[in-house]
Amino acid sequence: MLHANPKYLNRLSLVGNCFENNDTTNRPDNQCENSQKGNESSRVDGNQQKSFQQPLWLLILEVITAISLLTVLTLCTIAGLRRCKARSSRNSGTWTRAISWKENTVISIDDDLLANVPKISRQELAEACEDFSNIIGSTHDTVVYKGTMKDGSEIAVVSLSASVHYWTSYVELYFQKEVVEMARLSHENVAKMVGYSKESDPFSRMLVFQYPPNGTLYEHLHDGEGYQLSWPRRMKIALSIARALRYLHTEMQPPFAVAALTSSSVYLTEDFSPKIIDFERWRALLTKPGLSSGSIVNGSFNNIIDSRHRRFMDIQANTFAFGVILLELISGRAPVSKDTGDLVDWARKHLDQTEEFIKLVDPKLMNANHENLGIVCNVVNLCIDAEPCRRPSMNMITAILEEGIDTSPATVLRDSSLAWAEAEIAIS
Repeated sequence: MLHANPKYLNRLSLVGNCFENNDTTNRPDNQCENSQKGNESSRVDGNQQKSFQQPLWLLILEVITAISLLTVLTLCTIAGLRRCKARSSRNSGTWTRAISWKENTVISIDDDLLANVPKISRQELAEACEDFSNIIGSTHDTVVYKGTMKDGSEIAVVSLSASVHYWTSYVELYFQKEVVEMARLSHENVAKMVGYSKESDPFSRMLVFQYPPNGTLYEHLHDGEGYQLSWPRRMKIALSIARALRYLHTEMQPPFAVAALTSSSVYLTEDFSPKIIDFERWRALLTKPGLSSGSIVNGSFNNIIDSRHRRFMDIQANTFAFGVILLELISGRAPVSKDTGDLVDWARKHLDQTEEFIKLVDPKLMNANHENLGIVCNVVNLCIDAEPCRRPSMNMITAILEEGIDTSPATVLRDSSLAWAEAEIAIS
């Protein structure tokens, strides 16, 4: 408790006063003001002195903690950006999205690339194909129309199912290179590409081929009775396809592989001469992953996968497919059937022993040549080898067939007449 009349008071208890000692005498205001400033200054100096007296180890710890937090934050940011980029890449799928291919200037387009390939207007093709109503085939990636040009020639028009929103400059360059690649093909058993159509309004990309009018080999073997295809005629078709593949694989530089070689891609003329049409080649352009980065499965424009290795694999796939076509020709069976399953698996059971070869022959073929059958079966065994590297080249396969099979016109005509007589007997 405080006394009534203290002689001395603690200066801390006199807030706002300017006493600094035991003197109780009042002082002038100006003197008190100076004293207060001095007190405040001394307090500040004292606080600063205390702050500068912080331990060194604590300062180092604070710096290390700050650097660690900054590093963790940076790493988390980088990881998040990579994850978003990967997710965006998966969502975008095959295509690099752009408003139009003209806006993508990463790859320059050579306007003279197609200078030597005939260009046909979309309007002219629409008139030839009855306003694009005469559809003869379609996939998820293409629509194929049949048409007749003003000069009377029949054509097949392959229209690519692509939108301008996904047509990047990379895709345009691939398209043009494929057009040039196919336009240079010139063989009697390969359907000729007569031109292309390329327009922006409405957006369209089309290829125009000669159209053999006698349907496909598949239709004659599996959809009809097959009586028009005698044994010699089938052997002639087989040898002609082999020669076409030899031309594509060995005479073309770089080698050309058919994207999807099947009996459905072999069209027949009126005299049953086969012509290969590669309608499915554009599947690589429209559906394969990694297109924007240069990954094309068919090997024509591949920056990621080694193109030479891919081309080798495609050629070996053509060799295997030719073996399947040979099996279709001698057996009359489809590549896949609900009744017999896979044709190759069924045939392997009879290809191991020569005496079993006859079981592969189409029952409708009463004039099958057993010597030819042995040669064909041996070739089939080579073509369908499970190891692609062991399959022979089409140059070797063609030489074997040419040496062992007689496809002279006289032989074909004689046996074709016999086939018609056999057909009449079978029908009656």
